[in-house]
Amino acid sequence: MRLVIKNLTKTYKNGVKAIDNLNLEIGTGMFGLLGPNGAGKSSLMRTIATLQIPDSGSISFDGINVLENQMAFRKMLGYLPQSFGVYPKMSAEDLLDYFATLKGISSKSDRQKIVKEVLEITNLYEVRKKYVAGYSGGMKQRFGIAQLLLNNPKLIIVDEPTAGLDPAERHRFLNVLREVGTNCTVIFSTHIVEDVKELCKEMAILNGGRILKHTTPAAATKVIEGKIWTKIIDRDDLESNEATFNVLSSNYNQDDTLNVRVYADEKPTEDFKQAEPQLDDVYFIALKDDQPVMA
Repeated sequence: MRLVIKNLTKTYKNGVKAIDNLNLEIGTGMFGLLGPNGAGKSSLMRTIATLQIPDSGSISFDGINVLENQMAFRKMLGYLPQSFGVYPKMSAEDLLDYFATLKGISSKSDRQKIVKEVLEITNLYEVRKKYVAGYSGGMKQRFGIAQLLLNNPKLIIVDEPTAGLDPAERHRFLNVLREVGTNCTVIFSTHIVEDVKELCKEMAILNGGRILKHTTPAAATKVIEGKIWTKIIDRDDLESNEATFNVLSSNYNQDDTLNVRVYADEKPTEDFKQAEPQLDDVYFIALKDDQPVMA
């Protein structure tokens, strides 16, 4: 199973080019689509999910022309948008039974079986009688995974699913996603680098509607081995360091000093120490390289 996107373009009426001649191939397993807010991730996710039509280009999945055979494709698709509403006075069990009916599962016994199965997969079985509207953010996101699993999808799209979750809820959600992503294609859109590092065997960095880098987390960090340097500076010296060195990131220490990370082929100055490359470094390098040079 492969998702193949060729020369995809989408410009909105306000002139914003959300997808810019994008080409991408994605196989089975967890695929991380990493990019800042406004990079075009949600626009790409909605276009793949057939919720909006591109201006040009093509999308195919498992031999299906997605844009020409939307209904056939939707039977293979599970989609979790950034936010979704639920009926206020329905339990998870009843709401999933309703969704299963909408997805064409007419047999009551078949619905009961699949609803029980997806509740167990998402660790919601013990709270199946509770109203979904009263669930925590993490539980609602896991319910979102439960509903998209009802039709046993071959392609799953999840758009910024961990945004706003506390660390414990995020951990539980990622564990569920990791489990369901073993036998199908999962596109995981996020601006949180750690999510991609934990989950995905393959990734792409997106900005301005374009793919800046398509790689694996391991390969991406290997390329910059020996080129990441760090030192501690006073916060008043940050501006001068940014003017002198290729500073990727800076983090405060408890004593109000800053730990800066710099990308350079060789040791910038004697007070720098070599650091282990991180996926965050890869991400910041790609975004900095994409910035236009100011005259």
